[in-house]
Amino acid sequence: MKRAVALLALAVAAGPACRSAADTSAIIQPGAPGQANRAISREAATDLSKVQATPADVKFMQGMIGHHAQAIEMTALIADRTSREEMKLLGQRISVSQADEMEMMRTWLRARGQEVPSEHAHHTHEGFMPGMLTPEQMAELAAAKGPAFDELFLKYMIQHHTGALTMVDELFKTPGAGQEGDINAFAADVDSDQRMEIDRMRAMLGRK
Repeated sequence: MKRAVALLALAVAAGPACRSAADTSAIIQPGAPGQANRAISREAATDLSKVQATPADVKFMQGMIGHHAQAIEMTALIADRTSREEMKLLGQRISVSQADEMEMMRTWLRARGQEVPSEHAHHTHEGFMPGMLTPEQMAELAAAKGPAFDELFLKYMIQHHTGALTMVDELFKTPGAGQEGDINAFAADVDSDQRMEIDRMRAMLGRK
């Protein structure tokens, strides 16, 4: 994971007998996407270490596994349908990063005794998340070739990434959700990374 939420080290590094002036330094809690960071006390940092995952956090992780799985299915179509090198590099970047994140999410769920969705769960209505392609859209993408495929892929992957941003937004809007350390860092990473990729893909559409 690219970003670590380091709130605990300062809170436990020194006992009462060896406190110093450094103990008064601010501890910065990263804000949710679009929100500023804020300084918190040692006591608040210690309390944050006890934050537990909520049902909304679990649902987010389970849903995002299916969301990522479809993105990987989309990138698997690239090799046989385009000669555009930057399309192949984009697909490789998305495939590798999202496969790694899927494994992280599975590990997170197992560690908390939660159900890990199968790789094909997103093919069901229950596994359908915001921004995901319908079966008809996936079939349309698979049937396209050359420049037509490039344009359709970019438009549909922008749609797909926008759906992931919606999922992150919904998570942080849910009372109590998105506060557990791993969830907070991962969801913020998803938001940042997919916004950058959306900008990159919009630029690629302009160069088609």
